[in-house]
Amino acid sequence: MPLNTASPLPVDILRFNTCGSVDDGKSTLIGRLLYDSKSLMEDQIEALERSADITGGGQINLANLTDGLRAEREQGITIDVAYRYFATPRRKFIIADTPGHVQYTRNMVTGASLANLSIVLVDARLGVIEQSRRHTAIAALLRIPHLVVAVNKMDLVGWSEARFLEIRAQFEEFLPRLDIKDVKFIPMSALNGDNVVEASPHTPWYVGATLLGHLETVHIASDWNLNGFRLPVQWVNRPNNPTDPALHDFRGFSGQIAGGIVRVGQKIIAFPAGLTTTVKQIWTFDGPVQEAFCPQSVTLVLEHDIDISRGSMLVGLDAHLPGSHTDLQAEVCWMHSRPLQPGKKYFLKHTTHTVQVAITEIVSKLNLDTLESGAAPAELAMNDIGEIRLRAAKPLVFDGYATNRLTGSFILIEQGTNATVAAGMLRPPRENVKPENADYVI
Repeated sequence: MPLNTASPLPVDILRFNTCGSVDDGKSTLIGRLLYDSKSLMEDQIEALERSADITGGGQINLANLTDGLRAEREQGITIDVAYRYFATPRRKFIIADTPGHVQYTRNMVTGASLANLSIVLVDARLGVIEQSRRHTAIAALLRIPHLVVAVNKMDLVGWSEARFLEIRAQFEEFLPRLDIKDVKFIPMSALNGDNVVEASPHTPWYVGATLLGHLETVHIASDWNLNGFRLPVQWVNRPNNPTDPALHDFRGFSGQIAGGIVRVGQKIIAFPAGLTTTVKQIWTFDGPVQEAFCPQSVTLVLEHDIDISRGSMLVGLDAHLPGSHTDLQAEVCWMHSRPLQPGKKYFLKHTTHTVQVAITEIVSKLNLDTLESGAAPAELAMNDIGEIRLRAAKPLVFDGYATNRLTGSFILIEQGTNATVAAGMLRPPRENVKPENADYVI
């Protein structure tokens, strides 16, 4: 009985982003990765050859594979986030090439928001600089589970093992403060392809994997939150097919699982109604299943006919419950030229739910150089990261971002223009909903 639901996310897709300072070779690294892994079509290679005259010298510029804007190619810098896709026999990949300029910090946050892994490039000649620390701190702030420090342009320092170990030591001085569990250091030359796809003969002192080898084997199955079922309802599935008796009265609730595992027969609670019921059926694109897990897209059929619509959230009763509050506290990255000021009102989009909020207070501003919070500023300017308090028109059902990246994140939308002005990470709720307070369905 096929239903019009989205298919589950294909198994084993690794999302990663590249970041670092200007001219560290981020776009070149991605180009080399695509080129050496034979992930380019013939027309892409021909386009590279035709664009060689833009950068001068008549030499193919691998960075042009991701730097799609003419302004990027003319200046030799990355401005916007560029996404590329490729696959090997072992895994599929989604790459976000993010800018290195300080003024494009917001773009880096956008590209890294859903990443499993972040690659921070460091110029071996310059070592760890301010932007290296800044982007590593943002990766930690976004709770990206895996980090690769790619020490690039090793050919320009004579493939010096001492220089590589010196840069590694510089990182290890501040990494403990960022609480990143999995960090890998790789010496390479993106321009020449050393240790990108193939192992380099110039680094006999390095016995680790190449970059692609690490990307293919890094363990990401446990990155998804499988504790506490969460399903933000995207839409109510009513096929109403008169020719099929099974679909005539069908009523399911579709969405992408944002956390945990759901099974047939499981007790769940629907927010904001606070009513409980039981899962009767679980449908995917391929048909019915007995259980599903994050991040699959599913349609649930429930035992009881209760009032559920887009923006509701179905939550499992077998683990901790989320918070439900109107007063919120969050860290935000401000992305708009007009500053954030207390008293302003915005729309807050959280999972599939949108609610009006007012900014009640700017608590602090993060100093990305020292990784410490400073005094409360009068406003947050573009690319600033700070902690704020908000008041929502209706209670928001959420988890802390550290617990669940999907139900703990949001965006702010400017009223009137519909411009996305901020990305936010919610602090844990002061208290969680108590299941005994719910109104149980009879």
